[in-house]
Amino acid sequence: MIFDEITEFAAALAPMRAICGLDLGEKTIGVAVSDSFLSVATPLETIRRKKFGLDASALLGIIENRTIGGIILGLPRNMDGTEGPRCQSTRAFARNLTRLTDLPIGFWDERLSTVAAERALLEADTSRKRRSEVIDHVAAGYILQGALDRLTHICNG
Repeated sequence: MIFDEITEFAAALAPMRAICGLDLGEKTIGVAVSDSFLSVATPLETIRRKKFGLDASALLGIIENRTIGGIILGLPRNMDGTEGPRCQSTRAFARNLTRLTDLPIGFWDERLSTVAAERALLEADTSRKRRSEVIDHVAAGYILQGALDRLTHICNG
């Protein structure tokens, strides 16, 4: 089931299950996972996109191996908050994924997540080659951490 509101997504989550965060790009999918307490996002890996069936299979393998209870997709809104073609593509990916899993799927505004990830990697003095290898799953970590922080506020607030 797909939820546009993070509060509805939170209500659909099974207790003590990790969440997977995704940064969907045209060529890659950055993947991050949380702990079961939903407090810390950890960048995991980057999947090179081929076609939906193969991409979904790789994602579902991660989800199964890590007992994931929900999926957060970064929603690439325009800077003015509107939704363009990349948002439509992300929503289509979510619709296709719901045919393969019953897990709740939510969206998180990912504006500037890649910029933040790039800045963090530069501050860590990461080489250009290494940055290009890890930027997508580090960005997924930023997306997921934002959603986790909001979920903590909802659950405790």
